[in-house]
Amino acid sequence: MWSTGRSEAALEAALPVPIEVLPLRSARRLRLRFDETSGMLKLTCPWRTSRRSALAWALDQRDWIEAQLARAEPSEPFSPGAVIPIEGADVRILWDSSARRTPILCGNELRVGGPEAGVPRRVELFLKRRALDVMSAEVSAYSAAARVTASSVSVGDAGTRWGSCSSQGRIRLSWRLILAPPNVRRFVVAHEVAHLVHLDHGARFKTLEAGLYGPGLSEAKAALRKVGPRLRRLGRGR
Repeated sequence: MWSTGRSEAALEAALPVPIEVLPLRSARRLRLRFDETSGMLKLTCPWRTSRRSALAWALDQRDWIEAQLARAEPSEPFSPGAVIPIEGADVRILWDSSARRTPILCGNELRVGGPEAGVPRRVELFLKRRALDVMSAEVSAYSAAARVTASSVSVGDAGTRWGSCSSQGRIRLSWRLILAPPNVRRFVVAHEVAHLVHLDHGARFKTLEAGLYGPGLSEAKAALRKVGPRLRRLGRGR
């Protein structure tokens, strides 16, 4: 569903990187690519496509854009000594071979033991468990407010989506959201819970989403666009 009711300047400003719109007489559809050399998006479109419509379509591809940006930047493995965000707060991974293997979060330190080679895997498992526990509770709270029930809640790592809700009421969320600030994470949770009632992005959906989340919805959306590319890089191998 294309973004509507926004000016060309507002649409372009909402994109995380500059964009070049290239109308072509030979183009039969809109195509978007990310040029790593220039750091720009390149959008080709049919000759008669308006610039505003092209920008609106590009903005609706934000998940794909974030995935491309994440791949273009260096990865950030969960290695000993690395500083990573957990719920938006910087935490340093401290490895001690004599410590217990299961990571323990102590203030701004994530302490983990066992063989060094297994540190990244143990940190990721810790984050996935934490993500599922935290977001399951949030799904339950938002669902109660919406007077619906999710049939299941799970976490995964889809390349271009932060969350999904099936017609059977199954909600799946990116475990990487546990790395994001709480307001960003709760926005995605509220968004997917709203889909339990409305599977589209129409006016009723938006009203419910805003009612569930409360004040600061637009700020949370903007923050996700800002931090999203890094969240996708975290924990990737070198």
